[in-house]
Amino acid sequence: MCTRILWNTSGHAVLAGRTMDWPESTEPVLTVLPGGVERDGGRLVGTDVVGDNPLRWTSRFGSIVTTVYGAGTADGLNEAGLAAHMLYLDSTDLGPRDPGRPGLQIALWIQYLLDAAGTVAEALDLLDTCQLVPVEMRGFAATVHVALEDASGDSAVVEYLAGRRRVHHDRSYTVMTNEPPYDEQLRLLREQVRIVRELGHDEPGSEVPLPGNVNAVDRFQRAAYFSALLPEPADDRQAVASILAVTRNASVPFGAPYREGRFRTYNTEYRTVCDLTNRRYFFELATSPNLLWAELDRFDLSPGAPVMTLDPENPELVGDVSAGFGPSPRPF
Repeated sequence: MCTRILWNTSGHAVLAGRTMDWPESTEPVLTVLPGGVERDGGRLVGTDVVGDNPLRWTSRFGSIVTTVYGAGTADGLNEAGLAAHMLYLDSTDLGPRDPGRPGLQIALWIQYLLDAAGTVAEALDLLDTCQLVPVEMRGFAATVHVALEDASGDSAVVEYLAGRRRVHHDRSYTVMTNEPPYDEQLRLLREQVRIVRELGHDEPGSEVPLPGNVNAVDRFQRAAYFSALLPEPADDRQAVASILAVTRNASVPFGAPYREGRFRTYNTEYRTVCDLTNRRYFFELATSPNLLWAELDRFDLSPGAPVMTLDPENPELVGDVSAGFGPSPRPF
C-alpha cells in the first residue's frame, strides 16, 4: 500500500509524488494549517491516548496537508518547502513506552515535523525530542514509516523496527513503498538490476523485463526504473505531468488481486504531488477524472489565521482550487 517517488534532478522544480492505497476511504480533506497553533500530541479525535507526558508544541510553519480520518496527517507540504508522507509498514515496532519522554501519537507524527522543521535535517533532529506512541484508526493499526524531502532535494526514510529507529538519509533515496523494510527493498532492487543485466539488458529499453504485479516490491522496482528514465522537462507543468505518470504506473487498479496478511495490497485511493520549489500541492482522487491543486502562497499562514479546508470528493472541482477553501474548525 502506497508509493512515494521523489524527483530532485529535473532541472526545474523538486517534486515528490505519492499514492495512497487503502481498502476504504480515508476521508481525505485538503487542509491548510497556519503557524502559531498550539497542539497536543497526546490526543486522537478528542481522546487522550498518551496517558503521561504528551508532547505539546506550537507550530512554527504553516502547511497544506491531506488528513486521514480527521485524526492526523497522511501527507503534506509546509511553507518552508519540507514535505512528508506517511506510508504503511506492517513490521513497525515502536518499542515499549517510556513515560519519561514526551509521547506523540503516531497519526500526528508528520504534522509535528511539518509544523516544526524547514528541512530534512531539521526534521531528523526532532526525532529525539519525543517518543512515538501507537494508535488505531477505524480498526487499523497505524503501523507506518515516513518519507521526507525538502526544497534542496534532500531525502530521508524513517522506520521503527524491533523498537529501534532506522534512518536512511541521502538524496539518492527517491523511491519508497511498504514491506519489506527499506534496507531489504534496496537489496531486492540491486538484485533485480543484476538479473536484468545478466539477461543482456545493459541499456534501458522496451524489452527490459520489469515486475508487473501490484505488491510493494514490484511497485518499488517499476517506480525506480521509470523515474530514473524521466527526460528533462520543458517547464514546471511538464515536470508535474512526468512525476504523475510514474505515480499512476505505480498505482493499484480497482479489482487488482488483494493480499491480506503480512504484505497487504489495496487499490489506490488518491495521488498527490508536492512541488517543493513553488509550494504547490496537487491532488488526484482515483474516483475523479480531475486534477486539483492549491497554491500555498495564496493562503494566510500567519498566527491567528483560520484553518481552511476543501473536500476533494466534489466532482466539480478541477484545476487551481485555492479560492475554494473555506474556514473550518481545527481537525487536531
